[in-house]
Amino acid sequence: MLVELKQKSQVTIPSELVKKMNLRPGDKLEIEEKDGRIIITPVVVIPRDQMWFYSKEWQQGEARVDKDIKEGKIKTASSKEELFNGLGLDE
Repeated sequence: MLVELKQKSQVTIPSELVKKMNLRPGDKLEIEEKDGRIIITPVVVIPRDQMWFYSKEWQQGEARVDKDIKEGKIKTASSKEELFNGLGLDE
């Protein structure tokens, strides 16, 4: 698709691409130059205090839990007493 560079270095992203990429006003886009090309990538900005959730270690734990759930390796308790008993704890 051919677009025109406007004043103040503005470019309009064609509506077909906006729809295809599910872009919305206010979305953040990373722009970089690589080998003479301009690459625009949609990004999500995560608040610093929530970065722990996206760490490699935490996501590995999440994957293990998801696997255990799929394999039926989970237990449920219908009361606090049943939970504590299943964990080998006394109230």
